[in-house]
Amino acid sequence: MSMKDLRYILILLALLMLSSWDYSGTEKVIFDESTPLMLLKSSLGKEIPSHYLKETNPKETEIGRQLIFEGRAQLEKGKSDYISKFYVCTSCHNTVKENIDLGKVDQEARLDYAIANNLPYLQASTFWGVVNREIWYNDDYVKKYGDLVIKASKSLKESIQLCAQECSQGRVLEDWEMQAMLAYLKSIEVRLGDIGLTDSQLASLNSNELDQSEKLRIIDEHYLVRSPATFSEPPADKKEGYGMKGIPERGKAIYELGCQHCHKEDGVSDLVLDNAKKTFNWLKKNITADSQYSIYQIVRQGTYASHGHREYMPHYTQEKMSDQQLEDLRSYIVQMAR
Repeated sequence: MSMKDLRYILILLALLMLSSWDYSGTEKVIFDESTPLMLLKSSLGKEIPSHYLKETNPKETEIGRQLIFEGRAQLEKGKSDYISKFYVCTSCHNTVKENIDLGKVDQEARLDYAIANNLPYLQASTFWGVVNREIWYNDDYVKKYGDLVIKASKSLKESIQLCAQECSQGRVLEDWEMQAMLAYLKSIEVRLGDIGLTDSQLASLNSNELDQSEKLRIIDEHYLVRSPATFSEPPADKKEGYGMKGIPERGKAIYELGCQHCHKEDGVSDLVLDNAKKTFNWLKKNITADSQYSIYQIVRQGTYASHGHREYMPHYTQEKMSDQQLEDLRSYIVQMAR
């Protein structure tokens, strides 16, 4: 190799090195579909929250998975104590993506996604991407429960503790349990490829054409940092319902993916809702009843834990089950009771 060729190679290498650095002198990171959303937003000036662990390890992550799915974990000294003797996190929360469009609430699209992927259709928001949210308990939860949820609405750690103690009717989490659960939750964080950007939008995040605020706006348009929560009441006249024509096929999916997630043999509820005609007849008879056995009342108001019976059913907000979907459920019950 001649000195001239070597000089050209050195110049080319220098140019390549310079192209990977931005004007501030810091190394430029190229974002692609595998980039964690938190890493991208922090590079655009967003502060990394305290619940987001910088480092995790597989053992800790696996312990966190066990706590979330099983309510306790296998440790070197044996099984840990149950967090709750009534529920585990997955009684109410999925741990996977629940919708294609993460930038809006769409109950029908969520149900379609649940049907296509055989996912439980649950009251609570999925744990998938929970580390990427900025608000947890919000809207009507704050209006109704006030001080009980104020701290939890602004802190994932406080939100987890509240869920462990109040929602699950369990105990306070120990520090190692919280750490392990946060490690698992980090493992199911949202990545850039999950939020549905176009190729041009992805390219704009890697260009100097937009400033940081404009790039953050693009991301925020495609991912909700909070799960809206609107409480509603049963219809004034349960015989008339919400005045919509139900679709039995949709109601079947809600019954199987929603109701039967908990109301099954060896489920978390003592009330078993099977596929027997007797069960559907009982459900139909209670549709218009002024009691928690009416699907309208139980879905919209849930039940409360009481002395001697701490198990209870959380209600569905409008965002988790629409009025139309409740009518779909009713129509399926009526159809099956014939």
